[in-house]
Amino acid sequence: MLTGATGFIGRRIQSSLLAAGFPLRIILRPGSKHARHLDPRCEVHSCSLSDAVGLRRAAEGARAIVYCAGSVRGRSLDDFLPANVAGVSAILQAQAALKSQSPLLLISSLAASRPELSHYAHSKFLGEQMLREHVASPWTILRPPAVYGPGDTEMRPILKMVRRGLVFVPGGKPQQLSLLYVDDLAGAVLAWLGAWQQCSNMTFSIDDGREGGYDWPGIAHAAGCTRYRSLGIPYFVLAGAARVNWLVSRVAGFAPMFTPGKVRELTQTDWLCDNAAFVQATGWKPRTQLPSGIRLSLEDRDLKT
Repeated sequence: MLTGATGFIGRRIQSSLLAAGFPLRIILRPGSKHARHLDPRCEVHSCSLSDAVGLRRAAEGARAIVYCAGSVRGRSLDDFLPANVAGVSAILQAQAALKSQSPLLLISSLAASRPELSHYAHSKFLGEQMLREHVASPWTILRPPAVYGPGDTEMRPILKMVRRGLVFVPGGKPQQLSLLYVDDLAGAVLAWLGAWQQCSNMTFSIDDGREGGYDWPGIAHAAGCTRYRSLGIPYFVLAGAARVNWLVSRVAGFAPMFTPGKVRELTQTDWLCDNAAFVQATGWKPRTQLPSGIRLSLEDRDLKT
């Protein structure tokens, strides 16, 4: 069973599972505008993450559960809680009601390792804690770093600017960043399904295997840009712009991505992962290195340029 199947990451997980021959059960939010992203081979259960009865029906007989639903936009912690925390709790309650021993994989975020930075990071941390307190069935947590690839709308504009020779450095300080191509994350889910017993009640951070991650010159080189202009954006400039965006979102009624908390995330000097433990447990290895990943991302025809 898969939640969040219509999102950027969820769509690739969905495709990978079906291509590997897994029967796939999907939880789809009633009235979702993204049903077109579901493969007709999927068994679809229309229910919200707060629908206890619907979740029990959907989870009944599931051999494994992959929780990929999540919120990345919001003004307050309460905006992130329904998908990032309460939904995890609801799935666990459904499993408990069914006395299910099926393993559960939570696709979390590397941001959960620093919950003090933002409401998003805090909500991801709380979702993980909800899982760690659950002892009735086995679970695993994956913490990917920034994930990019075809269908992505967050990293793609940054990579386009880098390839054109313009590099913006948040905070103006050198950074080391781990990255992960979306199909490699989907491959990690497949690897977990084949070796979940070795991953039981464990948390893994995974990336593309580049030791020490990438600095911005390295990202520019991977994008095929040998000459570029690097512009450091001071923290106070980013923080001020984020505060304005947050205030405008209150008036206009939209859920913002660019917030003061997001600025604190973006200006960290390092976001690094280590594949060793997950590779040892599952045999998984990332296949797509950054130059190829950037090329595939920017050649994606599903998005307007």
